Amino acid sequence: MNKLNVIDELKALAAEGMPAAPEVAPVAPPAPEGEEGAAPKKAAPPAPRKNGLLEVVYAVKGVHVDVQVAVDQVVRAAQIIDGAGMTLEAITGVDWITDKELEVVYDYSFTGGECFRVVVRTRIPRDQPNIPTISKVFPGANWHERETFDFFGINFEGHPQLEYLLLPEDCDFHPLLKDFKGC
Repeated sequence: MNKLNVIDELKALAAEGMPAAPEVAPVAPPAPEGEEGAAPKKAAPPAPRKNGLLEVVYAVKGVHVDVQVAVDQVVRAAQIIDGAGMTLEAITGVDWITDKELEVVYDYSFTGGECFRVVVRTRIPRDQPNIPTISKVFPGANWHERETFDFFGINFEGHPQLEYLLLPEDCDFHPLLKDFKGC
């Protein structure tokens, strides 16, 4: 399987879990800067991404493909990527505290001479941080998932040994959650 097949298969997978596009009211363009009544420019907070695939500029983002999938699609995405001969480099989390969600981010790449990187993302509720393990597809995910469990409290369902890896075994906190106040 080549990278074009990976892109096509991931695009089809993401489209399966894509909700219908919501109705969006048109927005009036902002007044040009410097005109009376114009508000100063502020960076808008990023909106939660809907399922889908973005082909991005590697020089800007450090990846070639960035795909958002539903939680129940992460194992299938891992199988597609494994079938292409790619390897798992990292798994981590992002705490979107204001959205009451955690994002799980999987970073994959080809190991040969060709540079091709794929990021797969999914979001889960903070109050029910459960996601299927991909350790049956990528056995090396075992350590990455345990570390992500340590720091974000994400439960990788079906993991063969989901226990603390770096933190003390009697630990009752997850230090990379944004509402963590310290020990």
